[in-house]
Amino acid sequence: MRIRFAFPAVALLDTPGVHRGEVVVKGPICVQRLLVVGILSFVVAPAMAKDDRPNVLMILVDDLGYGDLSCYGAQDLQTPHIDRLIKQGMRWTQFYANCPVCSPTRAALLSGRYPDAVGVPGVIRTHANNSWGYLHPDVELLPAVMARNGYRTAMIGKWHLGLGSPNLPNERGFDFFQGFLGDMMDDYYSHLRYGHNYLRLNRKVIDPSEVHATDMFTGWACDWLKAYKLDAPFFMYLAYNAPHSPIQPPQEYLERYRVQHPEVSEKRAGLAAFVEHLDEGVGTVLTALDEVGHADDTLVIFTSDNGGAGYFGANNGDLAGQKQDMREGGIRVPSGVRWPGRIEAGSNSDRVALTMDLFPTICEAAAITPESEIDGRSILPTLLGKTQPPEDRTLFWVRLEGGKRYQEKRYHCVRQGPWKLWQDDANQPLRLVHLLQDPLETMDLTAQYPEVAERLRFALEQHKTRCADVSFRDQNGRGPNEIGD
Repeated sequence: MRIRFAFPAVALLDTPGVHRGEVVVKGPICVQRLLVVGILSFVVAPAMAKDDRPNVLMILVDDLGYGDLSCYGAQDLQTPHIDRLIKQGMRWTQFYANCPVCSPTRAALLSGRYPDAVGVPGVIRTHANNSWGYLHPDVELLPAVMARNGYRTAMIGKWHLGLGSPNLPNERGFDFFQGFLGDMMDDYYSHLRYGHNYLRLNRKVIDPSEVHATDMFTGWACDWLKAYKLDAPFFMYLAYNAPHSPIQPPQEYLERYRVQHPEVSEKRAGLAAFVEHLDEGVGTVLTALDEVGHADDTLVIFTSDNGGAGYFGANNGDLAGQKQDMREGGIRVPSGVRWPGRIEAGSNSDRVALTMDLFPTICEAAAITPESEIDGRSILPTLLGKTQPPEDRTLFWVRLEGGKRYQEKRYHCVRQGPWKLWQDDANQPLRLVHLLQDPLETMDLTAQYPEVAERLRFALEQHKTRCADVSFRDQNGRGPNEIGD
């Protein structure tokens, strides 16, 4: 084991005006967790005047299929903890990720904007020639807004919005960060990506011993909650890598699942056990929230960054398509929101909403008026059981990707009411469907309703024009710390 400090240890919080010493932490994960708890306890300030605004716990999971929770119809797996969370609040049946892949949805969540409007039309990756986003440094993110208005902000887990300055979590509004900067881990126990260690405690590289990443993030989140002593409300963003590939559930979860479901294919068994393990982690965090006395004064939001990858065994229920597709299976995601005493338990909503709508929703719940431009619209009235005007926006989705199929082109989707114009890659023609009449999106109605198709095409062209000058590269033609040309 190796623990080395260049004091003061308070530098771990990257507090403005405080010298930032070097911290390298190696050794068993339990030692590191105790270390972090001790540091947090050391730096916590004296109690402030009581702030009655809610805490916010934002839980984002990765690649969870619309049909991969028991409360969304899964018959071959059990997710009692997430089910309970959603049943204690409002379950959403038409909640959409802002993109069928990862980074753009995360950019939309934290900016309240369409992802191509802030420079992230595609996935940010290690190698510059296969990276399709650069989060614009001038865009004020949700944690910065919350912090400016008296919240303490923390992020645990997967960042995926930049590998270096100026797009590190602590530079974009988080007081505390313990997590993973990259896109995916090549192994949930080694935590590496292409041999690079992207795990950080604030800005410092950390090297935990081999523990499953889901358990690691769960433990870090619980540690932070248990160490938090301020009266000021907090905003915690907990972003799990799971159930993103590699499909790697702990062996005991896989063995238990196979005993319970011997008829299920090997591929499906791995994914289902992976989701059940994730559910256990979410339950552990919610238990910690309860144990520290914050369950009743915390707004908890649960959703996924995109639909499930059927090629890895995910189940998107009755929806067509999967991750990467603009069909419903790629963008419609399971979502629930709990706020005890404010959101009616067991309630449901079929209102259309997107990830970017969570930014103004959280702000409204916290009595904050955003000062910067946002595209999202608060859904708090609906959550609180109040009347909200019908959804009348024309909504857009975009993804930029390389490779043989996507050819470094953008492909799109537009929705206006029940009408949807979509393509699954830029080489496909845009197809017009009516989601109420054709939920599986099989019938192209362009010829029957040319005026509708043209109206949506025109709106899409306007959106493209609006975002045309927003670069997805920095001035050097790559994102920070990306490798190669």
